Amino acid sequence: MPDENEFEGEYQGGTVKRFLYVNRRAPHGTIYPHETLEMVLIAAAFDQDVTVVFLDDGVYQIKKDQDTKGIGIKNFTPAFRALDDYDVEKLYVEKESLEARGLTAEDLLVPVEVVSTEELREIMAEQDVVLGG
Repeated sequence: MPDENEFEGEYQGGTVKRFLYVNRRAPHGTIYPHETLEMVLIAAAFDQDVTVVFLDDGVYQIKKDQDTKGIGIKNFTPAFRALDDYDVEKLYVEKESLEARGLTAEDLLVPVEVVSTEELREIMAEQDVVLGG
């Protein structure tokens, strides 16, 4: 386990923690994906070390060219582009989830690193806090 002080950053409130947010749900139909995005942005605003993972139907949250007019709700997915503005650069997508849905990294709204299930386990094990949404 790394030394607790190894990840201290500029944040004036104390030690920087490594937060991983897991997005498993489709982007529409529940509030969870939108609220998870808000939590990511808040953590990043407080200079925490933020990682975001998309797997299962969560890969649809960052799919390009979503049109929500037919279901009568606002499309919040373009807000994922703000992640770069908050220096959230560690975005991972599970390879198996993409393949099962016939998608590739080119179909996604933001740049991601496509990783295997095993690589994803390793990434998760390195975090201080793992939150699902």
